[in-house]
Amino acid sequence: MSTDLTQAMSEALRLAIAGVQNDSGGPFGAVVLKDGRIIAQGENRVTSTNDPTAHAEVIAIRAACAALEDFKLAGCILVSSCEPCPMCLAAAYWAGVDALYYAASREDAAAAGFGDADFYGELAKPPEARRLPCRVLAHSEAAAPFATWRDKADKIPY
Repeated sequence: MSTDLTQAMSEALRLAIAGVQNDSGGPFGAVVLKDGRIIAQGENRVTSTNDPTAHAEVIAIRAACAALEDFKLAGCILVSSCEPCPMCLAAAYWAGVDALYYAASREDAAAAGFGDADFYGELAKPPEARRLPCRVLAHSEAAAPFATWRDKADKIPY
């Protein structure tokens, strides 16, 4: 049975509410569609797993990659209950989804106490101006991992 975007969004929103009700984490849910079918889902599990990266989108992306046995989600659509934070948006780019749809905005999330504006602002700054100290620590072997990668004949590019 094919799932349209409205049904997929309803499922993402259902997951977001269920996550709050079962104390798994914040009010966020996400699903991944491929060929009109939900192949993976995720709800926020930050507080229940003590994992700050356990956002709904990341969990759904991980589950979709596992289901497809691929680290790229070409041909897939990510549907989220809310506009993704910078980490989740970056994960969607890294996964290579074809499209992203969300219901609530980052402003809606901020009004509920989930403000990402600071993160967006910090990422726009040069590393030396960020609140989190980000400094280069020079090391004579810093380029060695990249040289090893470039020289590896059987690497899997991504």
